[in-house]
Amino acid sequence: MEELYKEIENRILAAGYSEKVDGFQIYEQISDQIEGKENGSYIFLSKRSEDVYFEYKVDVMEKEFNLSYIDIYEGEHCYHVNFDD
Repeated sequence: MEELYKEIENRILAAGYSEKVDGFQIYEQISDQIEGKENGSYIFLSKRSEDVYFEYKVDVMEKEFNLSYIDIYEGEHCYHVNFDD
């Protein structure tokens, strides 16, 4: 799982977002959000500060989920991180 957390962090950094992120924390937050959800696609928002929020697109399946993308909005700028490529 450590590799997965590191991959989340690396892709966010590669997208140009310069603030420190924690892949484990992101994974856990998504897991908490999808708990009890039916199969389907969902958009979740996570506000990090006054002008920074993360938007996650997650596909929930029977026993797993797919993180499709994260959009990080910082003021007027959006960092797009695609996990489906």
